[in-house]
Amino acid sequence: MSDQPSSPPSAQKPALRAPGSSQSRFQVDPVAEAAAAAAAAAAAAAGVAPKTPPGSRSSTGEESKGRFRVVNFLSPSDAAPDAGVNGDTVRSEASLHSSTGGLSHFSDTHSSTYYLRTFGHNTIDAVPNIDFYRQTEAPLGEKLLRPSLSELHDELDKEPFEEGFPNGEELTAAEIITPKELSDSKSGAVKFGWVKGVLIRCMLNIWGVMLFIRMSWIVGQAGIALSCGIILMAIVVTSITGLSTSAIATNGFVRGGGAYYLISRSLGPEFGGSIGLIFAFANAVAVAMYVVGFAETVVELLDSIDALMTDEINDIRIVGALTVILLLGISVAGMEWEAKAQIVLLVILLAAICNYFIGSFIPMKSKEPKGFFGYNAAIMMENMGPDFRDDETFFSVFAIFFPAATGILAGANISGDLADPQSAIPKGTLLAILITGVVYIAVAISNGSCIVREATGDDNDTIVGPLENCTDAACTLGYDFSICKEGGCKYGLQNDFQVMSLVSGFGPLITAGIFSATLSSALASLVSAPKVFQALCKDKIYPGLHVFAKGYGKNKEPLRAYVLTFIIGLAFILIAELNIIAPIISNFFLASYALINFSVFHASLANSPGWRPSFKYYNKWVSLAGAVLCCVVMFVINWWAALFTNVIVLALYIYVSYKKPDVNWGSSTQALMYNQALTHSLHLTAVEDHIKNFRPQCLVMSGYPNSRPALMYLVHAFTKNVGLMVCGHVRMGYRRPNYKEMMNEQVRYQRWLLKTRIKAFYTPVFADDLRQGAQYLLQTAGLGRLKPNTLVFGFKNNWRDGEMKDVETYINTIHDAFDLQYGVVLLRLKEGLDISHIQDEFMSSQEKAPGMKDLLVSINIKDFDSDSSKPSSKSTSCQSSPLIFRDTKKPQVQLSPADEKRLSASQQFQKKQSKGTIDVWWLFDDGGLTLLIPYLLTNKKKWQDCKIRVFIGGKINRIDHDRRAMAALLSKFRIDFSDITVLGDISIKPKKHNKKMFEEMIEPYRLREDDMEQEAAEKLKAEEPWRITDNELELYRAKSNRQIRLNELLKEHSSTANLIVITMPLARKGTVSSALYMTWLDTLSKDLPPILLVRGNHQSVLTFYS
Repeated sequence: MSDQPSSPPSAQKPALRAPGSSQSRFQVDPVAEAAAAAAAAAAAAAGVAPKTPPGSRSSTGEESKGRFRVVNFLSPSDAAPDAGVNGDTVRSEASLHSSTGGLSHFSDTHSSTYYLRTFGHNTIDAVPNIDFYRQTEAPLGEKLLRPSLSELHDELDKEPFEEGFPNGEELTAAEIITPKELSDSKSGAVKFGWVKGVLIRCMLNIWGVMLFIRMSWIVGQAGIALSCGIILMAIVVTSITGLSTSAIATNGFVRGGGAYYLISRSLGPEFGGSIGLIFAFANAVAVAMYVVGFAETVVELLDSIDALMTDEINDIRIVGALTVILLLGISVAGMEWEAKAQIVLLVILLAAICNYFIGSFIPMKSKEPKGFFGYNAAIMMENMGPDFRDDETFFSVFAIFFPAATGILAGANISGDLADPQSAIPKGTLLAILITGVVYIAVAISNGSCIVREATGDDNDTIVGPLENCTDAACTLGYDFSICKEGGCKYGLQNDFQVMSLVSGFGPLITAGIFSATLSSALASLVSAPKVFQALCKDKIYPGLHVFAKGYGKNKEPLRAYVLTFIIGLAFILIAELNIIAPIISNFFLASYALINFSVFHASLANSPGWRPSFKYYNKWVSLAGAVLCCVVMFVINWWAALFTNVIVLALYIYVSYKKPDVNWGSSTQALMYNQALTHSLHLTAVEDHIKNFRPQCLVMSGYPNSRPALMYLVHAFTKNVGLMVCGHVRMGYRRPNYKEMMNEQVRYQRWLLKTRIKAFYTPVFADDLRQGAQYLLQTAGLGRLKPNTLVFGFKNNWRDGEMKDVETYINTIHDAFDLQYGVVLLRLKEGLDISHIQDEFMSSQEKAPGMKDLLVSINIKDFDSDSSKPSSKSTSCQSSPLIFRDTKKPQVQLSPADEKRLSASQQFQKKQSKGTIDVWWLFDDGGLTLLIPYLLTNKKKWQDCKIRVFIGGKINRIDHDRRAMAALLSKFRIDFSDITVLGDISIKPKKHNKKMFEEMIEPYRLREDDMEQEAAEKLKAEEPWRITDNELELYRAKSNRQIRLNELLKEHSSTANLIVITMPLARKGTVSSALYMTWLDTLSKDLPPILLVRGNHQSVLTFYS
C-alpha cells in the first residue's frame, strides 16, 4: 500500500530518517530546532504554551502518541528557562523529584517527549525509579510512566501502543488522588509519628476503666497466680495479633482504613467488606460504652453529695449526651486537636497509675480496717490462690478482663493519618502491648500483696484474745475479719471496686484516671469508626454508602461519618443499659483480630511473590493459632454473642460475594486460588484418564464469542460444570498482526464471557488461514489434562458461494482434528449461525440515529466458520468492545426476512426448550460421544423437558432383536430414553429427484478427467485438489446414496425434533476430495431442525463398569 514504507534491503541498515521526510522521533535538527526550543522554554517559564510554526508538526501529532509521559512531573514554575544544544538533540534541563536519585531530566522539544539521560547518553529508556512503581499520585511522590515496551521495540513508522496500568493495576475510586487533593495533602496535612499516632493511642485504649475498678476484683476472685495467667493469656492473643498486624502493615504502602484496609487488601473485598462494616459499627457503639462508663462515675460522685439532677438513669443519659457532644467537637476540630487531647489524658492516666504505686508503699493505720496493710508476705501468700465466689469461674473472670485488651488497633485505625504507617504500626502497637501488659501484671501483684480479700471497715474489729480460731493473714496483723464469711462486708479485694482509690496517695487522682481512661477510649473510638467507615465507603463495596466517603479539609476528615458515628453513639447512650451489647462489641473486635491473623496465615500459605513483609518476626502457624485463639475467646466471653457475630459476618460475606464488587486488590485469596489450580493441574497430569471420568472438553471455533450465540449457548449447555470450553478465534488477513490489540481483545471478550455467565476461555491467534490457526489451537490450547478433546464449529452453509480453496481449508481442518485424536462436532442451523453482519447494520444505524437504544450484542469481524467465505473488509479495524443493545422502540433498520429468521434462530438455545425430543441417530459406534452429548444436555434445566429418542440402523428381519440389544446397552449405560427405532430401510435406494439434486450439486466440482488429456487432468487436479474425479465418484457411489437416503429418513422421522444428533460420516484422507465430502455433509443435514453432526475419536467415553 502507498502509505506503508517499503522494507530496506537486507544488507542495508534501516535509516532513522527517510530522505525528505519529517524528523524522526529520536533525531532533531539542532539548527532548525534551536529557535523553537528557546521559544518553548521561555513560554514554559511564563506559563504559556508555545505556538506551533506553520507547516511544522504539532507536538500532539501522531509521532508523540504513547510516548514516555510524566504525570504531574514538573510544574511550569519548576521549568528552567535555559535551553541549549547538545549533540543532535535540543533539550531543556530541570531537576527530577528527589526520589529519582539525582538523575537529569530533559524535554525533547521536537516531540514534547520527556526522558532521562541514562549513563550520560540521551535515550528514552529509563533507569529504575521508585516513581514508576507508584499506583497513584500519592503525597509521598508523583507517579511516572516508564517508556512502554512498544515504544522501545516497535518499528519507527508504527504508532506506539496506548499506555495503561500493567498487570491489572487499575486504580479503585479510593486510590485515585486528584491533583487538587495532592496539592492539599502537601500543604499542611497533619501526619503523626509512631509515638503520638500509635503508641499513645494504643496505651490509652488498653488502659481502660478495668485497670482502676475491676483489676482488684479479678485478683480477689482468681488470686495473683491465675490473675497473671489471665493477663498473660490476653497478652498472647493480642501479641500474636500485633505481630500479624505488623506483617500486613509492612507488606506495602498502607492507606487509611485500619483493620478494614489490612483485611480487605489481604483477603479480598468479601472478608474486608463484612468485617469493615461491623468493625466500624463496633467502634461507634464502643463510644457509647466508654461514655456511659464515664457518666456512671460522674453520677456516683453526684449521688455521694446528693446533687442528682433527676434520677440516676436519666442523669447518666444527660451527662453522657453532653460528653459525646464535647468529644465530637474535639474530633471535628481536627486530628491535631484530638492528638493534643489524647496527650493530656495520657498524662493524667500516668499520674493516676504512679499515684497508686506510690500510695501502695505508704501504709496508713486508718486504712487497715478497710483491708490495706501495705506489702506483706502473708497477704501475698494468702492471695496467691483463687477464691471464686458467686458462681464465677476462671473463664468468666477472663471474659470480664479480656475487653480491656482490645484496643491494640487504635493506632492502625488512623493509618491514613500516619507519616510512615509501615514503621509506626509495628513499633507503636507492640510496644504498647508490652508496656500495658507489664503495668497490668504489676498492678495485679501489687493488689494481691497489700490488700486482703475481705474487710469490714470497722476499727473495732481488732483481735483482743488468742489467735486459735483466726488463721487469715489479717489475724497476724491484728484484725479479725472472719465475720465477712457470713457476707455483708463492703471492703477488700472482693467487695470494693474503688479499693485502688483507698490505696493511692491521693484518692481524687484515681477518679481523674478513671475519667481519663474512659474519655480517651471514647475519643479513640470516635475517631476510628469514621476513618474505617470512610475507607469502606470509598471502595463502594455497599451501594448507597458512598455519600459518607467525602472528606473535608487538608486531612480529608470524614465529617459525614463523624455525624453518623455520633448519632449511633448517642442512641446507645440514651439506652443507658449496655450490659447486653457489650459482649457483642467485644466479639466484633475479636472477629477482626481473628481475620487479621488468618490473613497472615493465608498470605503465607498462598506463597505469592508479592507477600514480602519487611517485618520478619511472624510465623504463619503462630498466626493460625492466634486466629483459632481469637475464635475460642469469642465463645469463652459469650457463646450467643459469638454465634451472632459469626452469623452477621457470614451474611455480609455472602452478600458481598453475590454482588461481586468490581475491584482487584491482588488478595491472597487470588494467590491461593492460583496455587491450588496449579497444584491440582499438576496432580492431574500424573493420573491416567479413565473412561468414567471422561468429559467433553471442547475447542469451539467461535470467532468473536458474541458473533455466533447459538453455537456458544448450545456447547455451553453440555460443558457447563462438566468440561472445559475454549473459544478459539483465528484472525486472518492481517499484513501486520497487532498483538497488543489481540491481547486487549482477549481480556475484553473474557470479561464478556464472565458477564454473560458462559464458563469458557477466549483464545485468539493470528494465522495465514483457518487451517493454520486451527492447527495452532488444536496443538497448544489447554494445560495438561485440562486440554480440549473435541473440536466444535459451525457448518459452512454458503460453501458453494465462495472460493473452493476455503472449502479445502475447512475440510482439511476436520482431517487435522482426527489426526490429533480429537472428536469433531458440527452444528448446522438452516438459518445460519453468524449474526455479525446484522449487528453491523445496527451499529451503523445507531450512528445515524443516536436516540436508538441498544438491541443486541454487536461485533464487526466475520471469519472462520462464517457464512461468508472471505474475511470481512472491516477485519483490520477493531471495535472497542462488544456492545449490548436493548430495544425500547421500533428499530429504525429493517431486517430482511432471512436476517430476522437468523436473528431469532441464534437465540433459540438461550431459552428453555419446550417439551419435545432430542433425536439421536447413533448409526456408527464412535466410542459413545454421539450418545453422551444428548445425555449431558438433558441433565440441564433448559433441556430437561426433552426426551431422548434413539435411531439405529438394522436389518428388516432383525428389528426386534436389534431394538432389545440397544435397550439393554442403554440400560447398562444408565441413560434414559423414550423410544428406540430400528431403521430397516436404510439401504433402500434414494428417490430419483433427490439423487438428481445431488448430481446437480457436485456438477461444478467434477474433474471429468475422461474428457481431457491425462497430463492436463493431473495438472488440474494438482492445482485444484478439491475436484471430484469420475473414479472417486463411482467408488463412493453407495456412500453418496446413503447420505441422500439418510436425509430422507431424517425428514420423515425427526422433522419436529428440538435437536438432532447424528453420527457424522467419515471420509478417508487423501482419497475423498473435499468437495465430495462437503457435499455429503450438506446433503445429509439440509432442510432439517438444528442438527449436530458428531464423530468421536473412537475411544470409549461410556462404560457400564463401576
